[in-house]
Amino acid sequence: MFPLRDINPVRIIPWVKYCFIAACGIVFFVFQSHDTPEDAQEFLFRSAVISCEITTGQPLSLSEVVDQVCSSEPSQPLFPDKNPFLAALTSMFLHGGLGHLAFNMWFLWIFGNNVEEAYGHVRFFLFYILGGIAATLAFVFLNPESTVPLVGASGAIAAVLGAYAVLYPTHRVVTLLGWILLPIPAGIFLGLWFILQFGLAGGNIAWEAHVGGFLFGLLVTLPFRRSLLRRVG
Repeated sequence: MFPLRDINPVRIIPWVKYCFIAACGIVFFVFQSHDTPEDAQEFLFRSAVISCEITTGQPLSLSEVVDQVCSSEPSQPLFPDKNPFLAALTSMFLHGGLGHLAFNMWFLWIFGNNVEEAYGHVRFFLFYILGGIAATLAFVFLNPESTVPLVGASGAIAAVLGAYAVLYPTHRVVTLLGWILLPIPAGIFLGLWFILQFGLAGGNIAWEAHVGGFLFGLLVTLPFRRSLLRRVG
């Protein structure tokens, strides 16, 4: 089930959406481009949010990284200059690979413009950032002792999907199902997407962040649905 486009034209130029896509691309191709896998891994531990660092308030030590065990005892940080809480912001611009980046940006490309039109540029910017942070906190809450870097714009984009589901549930999403193209109502498509996230439990995908971001977007948008839709006529 892969979305190709939505049938929901906009009257604005979604500058904020374009900027987020460009920022993620620049970060990946400029700052995350490393000669060796070891360099790439070090960059993630330096820059990405890690649950254990949030819950303890301090960067991981070498033993925590090697043993993959979170400890609340004071220890010498491996990267003492790292700010664990600032990493919650920077982490949503990092990605684990080209496929990860492309998949996320495609979803943002399809669904982001309509949500940006409804919210307006400034509020959409804040909504996206807060959605990403909410998604991260959901992951941290459910995985407080994880020592694995959490990367990707998935949580923030999930918030955009939640908002889209509230605002435009009847608009069609042209979806590829096997070799068949079907225009599926956005409410059904995004509802299925949300349910499928629970099937990712136990894998390497941070489904908790996806669910947390989606619920954030849904719950924040729902009370303002009428006023937001009035903006788009």
